[in-house]
Amino acid sequence: MLSDIIATASDIAMSIDPSGRVLAVQVNPHNRSFGELQHWVGKPVNEVLTDESRAKLATRLEQLRAAPGGPSLAVEVNHVDEQVWEFPVRYTLHVLPSGAVLMLGRDLRQIAEMQQRLVNAQMALERDYESQREMDTRYRVLMEVTRDAVVVVSVGTGRIVDLNTAGAHLLGGTKPELMGAAIAQEFEGRRRGEFLESLTNLAVSDTAAPIDLLARRSQSRLLVTPTVFRAAGERLLLCRLESAAKVVAVQDGLSEDMARLFHEGIDGIVMTDRDGMITNANEAFLNLTDSSDLAEVRGRPFAEFLVRGGVDQKVLFDSARRSGRMRLYATKLITAFAGEIAAEISATWLNDRPNPSMVLVIRDASRTDSLRRPGGAGVDDGMTSVMDLVGSSTLKDIVAETTDVVEKLCIETAVQLTRNNRVAAAEMLGLSRQSLYVKLRKFGLVGRDGD
Repeated sequence: MLSDIIATASDIAMSIDPSGRVLAVQVNPHNRSFGELQHWVGKPVNEVLTDESRAKLATRLEQLRAAPGGPSLAVEVNHVDEQVWEFPVRYTLHVLPSGAVLMLGRDLRQIAEMQQRLVNAQMALERDYESQREMDTRYRVLMEVTRDAVVVVSVGTGRIVDLNTAGAHLLGGTKPELMGAAIAQEFEGRRRGEFLESLTNLAVSDTAAPIDLLARRSQSRLLVTPTVFRAAGERLLLCRLESAAKVVAVQDGLSEDMARLFHEGIDGIVMTDRDGMITNANEAFLNLTDSSDLAEVRGRPFAEFLVRGGVDQKVLFDSARRSGRMRLYATKLITAFAGEIAAEISATWLNDRPNPSMVLVIRDASRTDSLRRPGGAGVDDGMTSVMDLVGSSTLKDIVAETTDVVEKLCIETAVQLTRNNRVAAAEMLGLSRQSLYVKLRKFGLVGRDGD
């Protein structure tokens, strides 16, 4: 009965004789995780302990025998069973009248596992803190070395949560003064609610221009470009500040360069309104069309200078309006004296303004066409392929095959340029609609574009 009480009162109970040999081992019947340990009986206790635990137990036994009748002592040791597995146990030591020592132990594996989890969690926190400190250092260095003036504003409070030295300089203060200040108070004539709303609306807009503001401290005109983002559940505005005077100076230099390119460039440049009426043209375009001066072409439809007239203009303008630009369109220009010049036209549709306009860049392609002809300086790949057929086919077969290939390529190009507009393609090729449909069926092009 005493043995059962001792076994139940502890997770493991063990008695050793004065020489340190195990006399008996009892395992709690309700906690069988230790397994069967009866093979320990008769062995020296040091054989079932790890190296660091042997010295600890020997020290406690000496202290216990040095003060007989004194209080019990406790010791934490690690057991090892045939070097296969080990477990920690906390024993209380009691001296029996026979001189043997009764060791009542508690299993510390759950506590050890919890301690290990705490250690792992602490190490993970340290790694996270180190990573956060590293990212914060990178952020601070980037904020200070960048040339852009940056201010971070909380959308909820309307106050400055961070800024760099360049931003503080443009606002006319120092970083300690401006940290936590209301952003609306740093500009003249701005109310907090309306100002934040205007910044937020500007941040979510893709085409709006920066806001022109007057800084209260420095009395400088600043251009503010906000960007909205969310961090840790809070909406923030990253405001990039620019000095309006510097921006105007840069824009003035760019305007001067663009003006010189327009007037002195070798390619013709024409600007029209949404209806295709010419509003401006450079000297290169006047030379291409043999026009005497700008007054002669201004106000005239651009279609009057195209061989195919409205058909070319419709294809060119419709394609540019759909995608914003058209890279290359081959056609012919009509000069003031009814001459024809091969030309390549690039179009850009500018619709971010009250009165949209079309900008056309026109390049003289007549020299290029001459180089592409068989009698020119080069022989193109198409003519080389035709020459390779000589000797293997009759002249009649070669001409028929080449005609079909060229005809098919021209029809495909016309359909592609007109975005599958069969009426416009027929007009471009000088065919009737019925003739175009016959040729489309002949070359198997009817169902290709979803017709």
